[in-house]
Amino acid sequence: MEIGNMDAKQSLSSDLPEDGNISANLSSANSESCKEKVILKKKVTLLRGIAFITGTIIGSGIFITPKGVLINSGNMGMSLVVWAVCGIFSFFGALCYAELGTCIKKSGGHYIYILEIYGPLLAFLRVWVELVVIRPAVMAVSSLAFARYILQPFFMPCTAPEPAIKITAVLAMMIVFYVNSTSITWTARIQILFTIVKLATIVIIIISGLFHLSKDSSNFADAFAGDINFGKLPLAVFSGMYAYAGWFYLNFVIEEVENPEKTMPIAICVSMAIATFSYLLTNVAYFAVMTTDEVLASDAVAVTFAEQMLGNFYLAIPIFVAMSCFGAVNGGTFAVARVFYVASREGHLPQILSMIHIKKHTPLPAVVVLFPLMVIMVFSGDISSLLNFLSFVRWLFIGLIVAGMIYLRFKYPAMHRPFKVPLFIPIAFCISCFSLIGMSLYSDPVNTGIGFAICLTGIPVYYVFLKWHNKPKWFQTSVDYMTTSLQTLLKVAPSDEHAD
Repeated sequence: MEIGNMDAKQSLSSDLPEDGNISANLSSANSESCKEKVILKKKVTLLRGIAFITGTIIGSGIFITPKGVLINSGNMGMSLVVWAVCGIFSFFGALCYAELGTCIKKSGGHYIYILEIYGPLLAFLRVWVELVVIRPAVMAVSSLAFARYILQPFFMPCTAPEPAIKITAVLAMMIVFYVNSTSITWTARIQILFTIVKLATIVIIIISGLFHLSKDSSNFADAFAGDINFGKLPLAVFSGMYAYAGWFYLNFVIEEVENPEKTMPIAICVSMAIATFSYLLTNVAYFAVMTTDEVLASDAVAVTFAEQMLGNFYLAIPIFVAMSCFGAVNGGTFAVARVFYVASREGHLPQILSMIHIKKHTPLPAVVVLFPLMVIMVFSGDISSLLNFLSFVRWLFIGLIVAGMIYLRFKYPAMHRPFKVPLFIPIAFCISCFSLIGMSLYSDPVNTGIGFAICLTGIPVYYVFLKWHNKPKWFQTSVDYMTTSLQTLLKVAPSDEHAD
């Protein structure tokens, strides 16, 4: 079923051959030696789906800086309430995405839903801001956290030098990109392994913290003491929601999920339950051992906690935190590459990004396209401020998507919906989401405005490269030559599954 404006097949190179294959000779030459079709295979099982969602949600934040929620909440008790509310809020959003993923069975997540419901301009703006800012910044932050904590045991009691941290971060990203470019199976295996490691770390923290709480609960005597600044509560919620970000990643790869109608709802429900209870109980464990001031003063809460509770074993915690960061980067890279792959397939990004390696069956160009931007982010200044700017943009688009899901319920009531949530869930999610956005405009108008302005920079790009059809011949020739050269160099070809 075609929903909304689907005339987005206006690529950056609009005069490409009609069959979408510039280097037809390359494809035909390899077809004899490669009996399998050039497609992305369905290799995401239920276990792998749970590992991808859980492993991407639980990244570095809960181990390093959960104090973002605490600072803006005002006190310990309210911060725990915010963590619980964010978990429920995220669970409602995840259920809505489970319905969307089982009735619109296209990879691409946010991007494809906006395209189907609202048309190409808003869809392009979403993928534009994801490509140039959000994803490189998120991966840079996580890779820097990985580098900082993997190096920490070698430089104790001092901190690792900044150049070493940045170089290690880039090397880690090279490994992630290499694995994601060469093997979907190994990408999934790595994700499962690191998810197990991070869950084991969380279990250690929770058990030791609750054991301490059973003997001394004095830190919770005045849990709600202190002034609550209601104007800053939206910022606390945004911090919590950022920690839960990742519940939507399975929608990015829905075309590669085995039996998505059953796998997606189960994977989402299990993963969100694990993440919510892990976050809530981990914070309880922190507060059982550390005072509010100690949590706020720590640059790495999990390490400070381990120093007080785990004796010499605390030396292993930085390694576990690093592995958690690596797993989050790996899962995020796997998912977001499919967004760029689908956006290219729909004509919103250069054609080369929708091609697949003829032997490895991975979207190689869509994986590696982020590497240069990520390196720039790693060696630039304050990346976290970029993420603060764009929290508003992310939740605005998610709110619009869920509102669009409600619209589809009434516009297309006969649409096949294998998984259907009660209507109050998307309504409650939308009201909460747009209320949160409105409050953020009030409490932090500058950062919100900057994020909105960054998003709007995609409008001139959209009209110049997608809507302007009579481009100079030299421009078309240059784009065609670059695409052909990259296709030959990378040994990629258009997907046989979506070939015209």
